[in-house]
Amino acid sequence: MRITLSFATTADGCLDDCSERRLMISTPEDWAAVLRLRAGQEAILVGAETLRRDNPALLLRDPEVRARRVAAGLRPDLTKVTLTRSGRLSPTMRFFTEGDADCYVFSACEIPELEPFATVISSRDPITAAFIVTELERRGVRNLLVEGGAEVLRMFLEEGLADVVRRAVNPHLRLDESHRGVEFRYEPPETACRTVENLGGMEVLTAVIHPDTTQEDLQWLTRATQEAFRCTPSDSCYCVGAVIVLPDGRTFTGYTHETSPTHHAEQEAIAKALEAGAGADLHGAAIYSSMEPCSKRSSEPESCTQLILRYGFARVIFACYEPDCFVRCQGARMLREAGVDVRAYPELAHSVLEANAHLKS
Repeated sequence: MRITLSFATTADGCLDDCSERRLMISTPEDWAAVLRLRAGQEAILVGAETLRRDNPALLLRDPEVRARRVAAGLRPDLTKVTLTRSGRLSPTMRFFTEGDADCYVFSACEIPELEPFATVISSRDPITAAFIVTELERRGVRNLLVEGGAEVLRMFLEEGLADVVRRAVNPHLRLDESHRGVEFRYEPPETACRTVENLGGMEVLTAVIHPDTTQEDLQWLTRATQEAFRCTPSDSCYCVGAVIVLPDGRTFTGYTHETSPTHHAEQEAIAKALEAGAGADLHGAAIYSSMEPCSKRSSEPESCTQLILRYGFARVIFACYEPDCFVRCQGARMLREAGVDVRAYPELAHSVLEANAHLKS
């Protein structure tokens, strides 16, 4: 999933003031750019406090934009996402009542009154950005726009789950101490690619933290999906292929049960890399797997997710989330929560399903 964070602040770093009225920070030119940014996304996320304070509908009102989305097989409006610890969300909010879009609520508790209006995804564990991204990605969301508030923005940044950050500052707007609201300050890492523009007086910084690697990823992932067809079909496991790409350019492939009746594809590729003397050079490598790495096993002491973490891989790329056929896999979430860059490309999932067609019979 590609994740963009977008927010606007006053010159002194406030996202809002403490009055009951909504503070308009953006200029018309900047707001028009934000709407264009929204139009290119599949989903938008704001925190529950933002919903309670501003009661936004988060709609795409441009008829041409809505028509293009429908033509692409999407709902006219963005998929709407929020998260709440308290569960204090009213089903009468415009977030739920307006527009033609799917709605998701991530909650620390069940909220039965919202179930007719939204899909409530509750968790006993603390809700993390990794959990949100993984669950949305499982449901087909390929890119996400996060617009706040401050706590939500910090969560995504602290977990390293921001690919692009758009920071708009109004240099002419400052708040006195009696009106200051929530502060949020952000400076991109030195490695980020930065562009700066002026939009009607707003100083807009766009920082690309993680460049788009889609084309390279699809190339190697296609090779991994081809490896899956070399597997001997089994009623007890999936046919999976894997490719490791080391920082020095060397590659190693593997497929399920290639050398052992208990080895998964990722294991096979890792074993080849270690036998070739790569050793610690696996740190920083990328592994491409046709299916989400397993998170729980009974036939081996370590899952593929544990192996990937132990050997220090920096990136994990796969085509298809593991179906709930044998276990409820949590590999993608666990890897993200450990700081690994995880990418899924469902456009190649058809090949994975074809390699595993025997499990449907």
